[in-house]
Amino acid sequence: MVIKTKRRLSAGDAIEPRQTRSSSNPQKSPAKNNQSPTRTPSSKKRAAISKAKPAAKRVRRKSASDVAAPASDEEVVETSGQADDCIPGDDSDNEEHDDTEVSSQESDSVEPVAPSIKGERLTLSCRFLGKPLPKSEAYSRWPHRYSSEDGDDEASPSSDSVRSTKKPSSEDVSQQCRHHYATAEVDNKTFKIGDCVHVNAAGGSTFVARILEFFELKDKSKWFRCQWFYRVEDTSIGKDLGKGIDHNEKRIFYSELEDDNPLDCIIEKKRVIRIAPPAKMKSSKQVVHRCDYYYDMGYNAAYSTFYVLPEELPRDSSEEVSTVETSEETSCRREGEKPKSSRKSDARPESLPEYSLLDLYSGCGAMSTGLTHGCSLAGANLVSRWAVDLNENACLSLKYNHPETEVRNESAEDFLSLIKAWLNLCEKHPLDDEESEVEEHPEEQPKDDDDNDSDEEEVYEVENIVGIRWSGESKLEFKIDNGKSPHYKETKNTTKKPGLEFKVKWKNYDDPNDDSWEPEEHLNCPEKIKEFVLQGQRRRILPVPGQCDVICGGPPCQGASGFNRFRNVTEPLQCLRNKQIIVYMDIVEFLKPRFVLMENVVDILKFANGILGRYALSRLVKMHYQAKLGLMVAGCYGLPQFRMRVFLWGAAPEENLPAYPLPSHTVVQRGHYPQNWEKNVVAYDESETPELEAALLLKDAISDLPKIENSTLQDEMPYTQSPRTQFQKLIRAPQYVLQRKPKAAKPPKQILYDHRSLELNTDDHQRVCQIPHKKGACFRDLRGIKVLPDGTVDVDRKKRILLPSGKPLVPDYAITFVRGKSSKPFGRLWWDEIVSTVVTRAEPHNIIILHPEQDRVLSIRENARLQGFPDWYKLFGAVKQRYMQVGNAVAVPVARALGYSLGHCIKSEPRQRIIPTGKAATMMLPKKFPYCFLDL
Repeated sequence: MVIKTKRRLSAGDAIEPRQTRSSSNPQKSPAKNNQSPTRTPSSKKRAAISKAKPAAKRVRRKSASDVAAPASDEEVVETSGQADDCIPGDDSDNEEHDDTEVSSQESDSVEPVAPSIKGERLTLSCRFLGKPLPKSEAYSRWPHRYSSEDGDDEASPSSDSVRSTKKPSSEDVSQQCRHHYATAEVDNKTFKIGDCVHVNAAGGSTFVARILEFFELKDKSKWFRCQWFYRVEDTSIGKDLGKGIDHNEKRIFYSELEDDNPLDCIIEKKRVIRIAPPAKMKSSKQVVHRCDYYYDMGYNAAYSTFYVLPEELPRDSSEEVSTVETSEETSCRREGEKPKSSRKSDARPESLPEYSLLDLYSGCGAMSTGLTHGCSLAGANLVSRWAVDLNENACLSLKYNHPETEVRNESAEDFLSLIKAWLNLCEKHPLDDEESEVEEHPEEQPKDDDDNDSDEEEVYEVENIVGIRWSGESKLEFKIDNGKSPHYKETKNTTKKPGLEFKVKWKNYDDPNDDSWEPEEHLNCPEKIKEFVLQGQRRRILPVPGQCDVICGGPPCQGASGFNRFRNVTEPLQCLRNKQIIVYMDIVEFLKPRFVLMENVVDILKFANGILGRYALSRLVKMHYQAKLGLMVAGCYGLPQFRMRVFLWGAAPEENLPAYPLPSHTVVQRGHYPQNWEKNVVAYDESETPELEAALLLKDAISDLPKIENSTLQDEMPYTQSPRTQFQKLIRAPQYVLQRKPKAAKPPKQILYDHRSLELNTDDHQRVCQIPHKKGACFRDLRGIKVLPDGTVDVDRKKRILLPSGKPLVPDYAITFVRGKSSKPFGRLWWDEIVSTVVTRAEPHNIIILHPEQDRVLSIRENARLQGFPDWYKLFGAVKQRYMQVGNAVAVPVARALGYSLGHCIKSEPRQRIIPTGKAATMMLPKKFPYCFLDL
């Protein structure tokens, strides 16, 4: 099947703000919240004009002074640029702005509001001012408002494209315009087209909007059309995210959402300015000019997209258009210099084709493998430069398959502390000063004392510094209990003081086992430390801000898993198992990469109102990254499994935000997506009929692998058959083919790694041997099972069939699983099926994992193929550890497709700014991707 959604590519199909404006047809405008993406009425259905709540019946949520007050007198934003006022003609336009910070007392004054009775605001007056706009101008600017019968031939345009050839219905006639106006008055306050205003909404809420037109219908009702702005809480971020990520109350987001509202919904005029986001993520203490609100980014509900606006927005023709400069362009203009291209990185020469990737929570490296392959297909050289993970065996697997990567087996918290300390060392010992003369302080040599024959403490001499790490206040350990999913256990570090440690190679001790970790303060060898730091900078052993192009990773969030019965629902971000998502964003904030890609389970959008997913999105936006969130199904990119995951993109303001690759394959549906996030599913519109490749099935992926037994212990073996499908040709291709590198002089011998299964105990193996080799077979096919009328199962307790060990053939846990209704225990897969998700465990007690024709569970390699790992990818660790590495990995074809999209954005050559909304939010992969790029 093809996964489709009710797509939302037009401006009118975006999410409405947090509380919906009432409508002339109330049933067509249901109450919505920020986490329930729903569609607004189509702009074509003019009978159901969306409108705000009339002023005479509304209750004000805040007083005017409360609404206009600035957020605080703290530094509000790191930005610069020429302020672009949204209120043409306002007297405050001529006000001279200071480049100093604005306190709460310096905010623009607010016009008095109308009197209220018991909290209800009364409208004193509501009328249009001046003469109507000439018919010719009105026809030209808003032709859809008028029928061909309006006006005479002199006033109306002569173009046939403007005139309607179809007679409007009686319902349409009531919505046709009589006149358009340039000015209106509400509560004795004058408003013009182009003004930014507060608009009253349902429930007494206020929203920020820009007036686009004033018009009067034939029934003499008075209306205005506006373009809306979003506050942070009106977007998918929502509110109630806890401490530490409070957004500036003045910051709003431009949107393409427009609709019509009654004139008396307007409350008061507001000063809204546009500013430029910080250039290249550089911090600068520049602040927002005096205003009620400012915006530096746009928001679109499709994929919850936050994006940098084009320099010139489509605006009303009566509004003056000013160009917003970046901080770099502004400073260059003042100094009379030509601004540099924002597409170039200061830390990287233009000719250098290599881009650096940091893989956090890397596991065995599936995500970085896919991203680098995808970038190479797009013509960009992305190199997995650094990787961090707490699982030692996963680090061994990654290092073996990516020898170019600096792999660190440590916690992300310690890694963050380490790179901060490393930056201090690099600033203390910069490479630029390497050639300059440095005053040498020879180390004091211990004096020989021939007269002292007593046993004294031996003095060790440092030969070299060979490593660096951080010893934290607490220690995270990677634990696996009883074969269950891995989790982190935190213990306090009471033996050592937190701080830097260096690995020392001692003079006259050649055995690497004699090297030891020593705290920085215990070493008295500044020249050796300096030499290590200088060599480390040349080798780029650790990233520093400005050197990392991409950060990717999937911070573990076991605290949000639906399998966790002890989830912290009240304070999810305080849970240790969810803490890593905070650490991940802290590392992003410190290193400031050009691009960010975070992967995670769908539960982060389900658990506790999606607070973990919203937190990650909020942190990126707070850091001024462009951001978008999508849900992608692995099977849609050529795998025989469903596996839906969340992928969050981030891009620096000067970059193009990568598009989500649309599905290339149909898929057998084996899962569901959260309904509240329907707009975030990466899929075709339900009205589209794409030509996709057929869904991959189990037979397409593993039918060529050699036959093995439950007790097979070989980790390496030769192939016994030729590849039968295109997928099998791709998965068996050598590494240089996938990376599009020149063919090696001596191609490596093809060896099949990790094709061995978890050895079942005797009882379980005997049960598996009695499961029939047929589609749908499971424990229900065992002897002694009784299927009851309600579909549940039981056994004859008096004549229960036993195994030679004396244990029952049908175990009690299979009978009681899901109250006796499940068919998963000891379930056998079949060739024309797929798996829902490759899991970290291989026990057949509650999952369908038996091979179709062999009496065993799927092997490590078979699971790896279902995840898209190439066959040359070798894994390390015990059998259960290798299963876990594969199950926790990102599906490689999904990462490859995302890497292909990233490759088109990361290349340094100047390219046109792409606004990532509408059709540009997604991209179609080349036909037969990735086979079309490879010589197979």
